Amino acid sequence: MGFATSLRNHFLIAMPGLKDPNFARTVTYVCEHTEQGAMGIVINRPMDIRLGLVLSQLDIVSANLAVNDSLVFLGGPVQTDRGFVLHAAGERFDSTLSITPDISITTSRDILEAIAEGRGPDQHLVALGYAGWGSGQLEEEMSANAWLSGPADQAVIFSTPIEARWQAAAGLLGVDLNLLSGDAGHA
Repeated sequence: MGFATSLRNHFLIAMPGLKDPNFARTVTYVCEHTEQGAMGIVINRPMDIRLGLVLSQLDIVSANLAVNDSLVFLGGPVQTDRGFVLHAAGERFDSTLSITPDISITTSRDILEAIAEGRGPDQHLVALGYAGWGSGQLEEEMSANAWLSGPADQAVIFSTPIEARWQAAAGLLGVDLNLLSGDAGHA
């Protein structure tokens, strides 16, 4: 039997009962999902550091205050020393992976240099770390009702206020997370 359903370009929306501190009340954008496992970026967990600090640690200079003051997200608990940039498709960089015709992810330094110089993609989200699942792990978590999933929406990733992304992603599915109990009940 082949691989049934890929959740690539979907949101994983943490159910209210998901207590794992890495993922409670998060929305994860799934960048890749194959039989070998899945990889995604949490899009609503800002860190206490700004992009200017990350750039300076890489010896990249930006005179743009808006760039220096922009948020950096905790993309997940794996490789938190590694940067990932989710961005609107268009210009390609050294290590750009196209997820859809509209959304790409890049891990190379050249995109950060472009952002610092004000010539990078207008829509972008810079994250440290990623969320990863081994073969079959995400499918197990889905069957245990840890996550809601549905097609991703670029506006939720790049335009929706951070604190509203969890509810907004669920709202795309017609789900009001406030109405769901944190405790799974069984009849």
